[in-house]
Amino acid sequence: MPYATTNPYTGEVIKTFKNPTDAEVKAAIDQAHAAFLAWRETSHAARATILQKAADLLRKDADAYAKLLTLEMGKLIGEAKAEVELSAKIFEYYVRNAARLLQPEKLPVDDPAEGEAVLVYEPLGVLLAIEPWNFPYYQIARIIAPQLAAGNTMLLKHASNVPQSAAAFEKLMRDAGLPAGAFTNLYATRSQVEMIINDPRVHGVALTGSEDAGSIVAAQAGKALKKSTMELGGADAFVVLADADLDKTVPWAVFGRHWNGGQVCVSSKRMIIVDAVYDDFVNRYRNGVAGLKAGDPFDPATTLAPLSSQGAADEIKEKIRQAVACGAKAEEVGPPVPNQGAFVQPTILTEVGEDNPARYWEFFGPVSMLFRAQDEDDAVRIANDTPFGLGGSVFTRDLKHGAEVARRISTGMVFVNHPTKVEADLPFGGIRRSGYGRELLGLGLKEFVNHKLIDVVDIDARF
Repeated sequence: MPYATTNPYTGEVIKTFKNPTDAEVKAAIDQAHAAFLAWRETSHAARATILQKAADLLRKDADAYAKLLTLEMGKLIGEAKAEVELSAKIFEYYVRNAARLLQPEKLPVDDPAEGEAVLVYEPLGVLLAIEPWNFPYYQIARIIAPQLAAGNTMLLKHASNVPQSAAAFEKLMRDAGLPAGAFTNLYATRSQVEMIINDPRVHGVALTGSEDAGSIVAAQAGKALKKSTMELGGADAFVVLADADLDKTVPWAVFGRHWNGGQVCVSSKRMIIVDAVYDDFVNRYRNGVAGLKAGDPFDPATTLAPLSSQGAADEIKEKIRQAVACGAKAEEVGPPVPNQGAFVQPTILTEVGEDNPARYWEFFGPVSMLFRAQDEDDAVRIANDTPFGLGGSVFTRDLKHGAEVARRISTGMVFVNHPTKVEADLPFGGIRRSGYGRELLGLGLKEFVNHKLIDVVDIDARF
């Protein structure tokens, strides 16, 4: 697929980019490895100075960075500005915490004869990041901030529809003072991705994307005996218990499903409502969704963005058609969306039976699946009836009980009285077909380091 900037609102192809030659990819690996040999010896303080400079530059030119996001993938301009700020906060988290999190850890030993055992954390080398288009800056920051802080160097293969965002981030890091080769953007082909993974100087790959892409890259990494992390799809449950405050719950439901045009792996895709409040919730939710305003994402008054491309819009419309063909009921909500732009009419799907394959799909757009649960236990059952396991949420007035219900939901993240969200100081990751590994915090920092044991033993040999 060619790398190109295509405005999702106008359909205009603004700029195209050529793929690198194989020789250019090999040269990038050479430079990344050479940079690693010096970067791994760079002090935590010096690394932190560069990360802080990156955060400062993001904030200084926040409007320009945000406009590029809106231009390339249609993100609402207000959400684009929020993504720029979140990326800056991620850099600053590691500025403050990386040195502490990477301190050697003295291990308690049962027998003094075992010596003084210490666990140290050493960088592995060059890593490959394969990132998606829905959060072009955040996805990069989420992987390069911890890995650069740990002493690794990075190659980036970004989504083909956000090439200027990828280039902007490469320039950002260069302007922040990062050594040449320590972070390089490549408009790589699929065959070149495999070539990178197979290079012995590349020691790991982190992918955020679809299940299909994840399975291919994970297989390639496994065959090459390289460490990988996979952040894949999700179908987060939004569980509404009988005592939920609907005045608060419904606005969160509308937001949780439709932010970023509904193109979020952790958006609230499955609304599971206990029978006692189902009808009231549905009426309120329908009205809330109908109040969304689709339009130009650069207009601050717009509250529903176009999808990232016309192809993405066509795909989700076909999924709706298939769901209905298998027995679901589809209700289009709100005023008609504009004819201009890659819009999908907000749609509510109900009566999605257990024999309907759509029940187990991820709808990446403004499509909500609503389920009536008999009671709390049934709501938990439905929440766990999914191949995914990324995030989820529980809404109730009883916060303690909400936490108890959250423990029964089998996912990597569960929030009480808030849709699944992302923050610089919260871990991110899932289970089952949502992938493996964690990003952010110390968990993400240590995904691609050598957990190395140094044990100093000073006893006489025994025979």
